[in-house]
Amino acid sequence: MKSPGVRNDILTAVLAAVLFALAAVVGSALLEDRVRYRPLLLKWPPLYAQWMPHMGPGTGAAVLVAVVVVVYGPSVAVRLPWRRLLWVSWLVSMAWLWSLALIDGWSAGVAGQLTDKNEYLHDGLSRFSSVGDALRTYTDYISADTAPDNWPAHIAGHPPGAVLTFVGLDRLGLGGGAWGAVFVLTVGGSAAAAVLVALRALGSEDAARRAAPFLVLAPWAVWAGVSADGYFAAVGAWGVALVAVACSGVRPWASALCGGLLLGWCVYLSYGLTLLALLVLAALWVSGSWRPVPWVVLGVCLVAVGFTASGFWWWEGYTELHARYYAGAAGFRPYGYFVWANLATVVVSAGLASVAGVRRAVVGFWRGMGPGRRPSALPVLVVAAAAAILAADLSGMSKAETERIWLPFTLWLLPAAALLPPATHRWWLASQAVLAVGVNGLLLTGW
Repeated sequence: MKSPGVRNDILTAVLAAVLFALAAVVGSALLEDRVRYRPLLLKWPPLYAQWMPHMGPGTGAAVLVAVVVVVYGPSVAVRLPWRRLLWVSWLVSMAWLWSLALIDGWSAGVAGQLTDKNEYLHDGLSRFSSVGDALRTYTDYISADTAPDNWPAHIAGHPPGAVLTFVGLDRLGLGGGAWGAVFVLTVGGSAAAAVLVALRALGSEDAARRAAPFLVLAPWAVWAGVSADGYFAAVGAWGVALVAVACSGVRPWASALCGGLLLGWCVYLSYGLTLLALLVLAALWVSGSWRPVPWVVLGVCLVAVGFTASGFWWWEGYTELHARYYAGAAGFRPYGYFVWANLATVVVSAGLASVAGVRRAVVGFWRGMGPGRRPSALPVLVVAAAAAILAADLSGMSKAETERIWLPFTLWLLPAAALLPPATHRWWLASQAVLAVGVNGLLLTGW
């Protein structure tokens, strides 16, 4: 007989699946109203995708990686020496990312992703021959009008740090979609290791080891593979991890400063990543140490001063983006639908195991808030990530495509699955793998 806890886990997963099904049904109904809702700009709501069952060279590899992690992951994660676990997590995460991306084939799934007309490599690099001039005039080309020299969607929708990353790769001789994809997949794969580092630094090594297989084998990877948002997620995760390391007393000022620099860079990769401050505050609160704060702030300020001195004013860029967004897609996409349908996309990107784990994290967080008590790191970080997602959702600046846009926050929901009973871990891991391969094989996702 299943324990009440396990039954509640299953019930939570079922309700989450119902939420997604409801979002799909309502979204499809909205699409039928061609007069009012045709500009949803979605073919398979609530996901930015279209129905297209297919297989590719990565299909078999994805199944193989999934089987290996489901069968051996939980036991190996407990036994491996810590440093080796970090490297193995990174490598296996990369294998999972690569295999899922290659389900769509080399050109469509990897090399061509970052060269799409809306992406960073379409025409952005040619206009950065002078980085100084490009930064000084960056906000001039965010406007919502259709002038041919305005930035494509993804460049306009982000501060210049994102496109500057690919400009830098190009200057190093690593230009083009293929090298950009290799970079994103390599850096994005390290996100799992970063979360493990943060958990251990905050005194939760056992939880980190239990979480490792879920961080590696997650539907999250469907959108993190060859998506700049996967790169953003990894940078943010390492920033939070370094702050956590500083809190533990390991090279505190250097770790905090480096963490601040990465977090400052995040603010110039995507406007919404300012919400990572909630995860930083969570790490500081769990540790009980606030000494790293001045060094973290210094690191963030150094990045901000550098961009501002170069001619890019962050707030001006955000306000221009807000105007463009609401003059376009956001002006047509109904807030009343997306404010809850966005959460249904999290169900798919985080997976049912993580959603079930979030319930346990919230319960654990609440129970740990008694007098003289403090919750452990895992529930606190999960609740902080959930709070960041809710804030982003309510802001109205994320109407659809949140399965990709919220990757830096969804990442921190994945370890919640470690709170599920260990005896059920392989079953939950299998559900994560089936969901990821199913989505990638049945839908052609847009990144």
